[in-house]
Amino acid sequence: MKKTTNSVVLKEIETFHLENFQELCNHLASQDQDLKLILENHGYPPMWTRENTFETLVHIILEQQVSLASALAALNKLKEKLTEITPEKILRLSDEEMRECYVSRQKNIYIKSLANAIVNGEIDLEKLSKMSNDEVRKELVSLKGIGNWTVDVYLMFTLQRTDIFPIGDLAAVNALKRLKQLPPKSTKEEILEISEKWKPFRSIASMMLWHYYLSAPKKPKNP
Repeated sequence: MKKTTNSVVLKEIETFHLENFQELCNHLASQDQDLKLILENHGYPPMWTRENTFETLVHIILEQQVSLASALAALNKLKEKLTEITPEKILRLSDEEMRECYVSRQKNIYIKSLANAIVNGEIDLEKLSKMSNDEVRKELVSLKGIGNWTVDVYLMFTLQRTDIFPIGDLAAVNALKRLKQLPPKSTKEEILEISEKWKPFRSIASMMLWHYYLSAPKKPKNP
């Protein structure tokens, strides 16, 4: 593994990118034996990122409480219909047309609420990229249907902030429980206490957990 930068410099890093991502993984592995085993057994996680666009936020809303495949199918159906997913084009679609694109009634409301906020100037994605994590969260959760999980994913994948732990993400939480051999009924507080040890790079630790979850799926129980 590469040698990490000194701790003073590490503390000043607020975003990750191609040049520092693996180095931050190495740093976490040097602090946590379980994360080190992920790297040794499965290699570095992909550096999952998304563009800072309306389409990306629509995609994240579609991913709420459904499989990634289902969300992607809906997103692709919208792209097929609109060519480009923009707030203006979304607002022109009827409820029936949204249903034809596999968008549920609730998510139709959430997506159009977001579209209206952008068209009306209430939300500016470029300005969000310059705000602190707390400021971004305050702006976005004021919109109908956008909660902390959606904001966490946006902060991590789109703004590439280094210190987010998505406590509402079942895959990340279950991977942590397996990795640390925690009881299935471990509390939210217990999970967060463990994640505190990965500050200020909890986003990178979360990606390592997702990588572990995808690379070492849980074996099914014998019938």
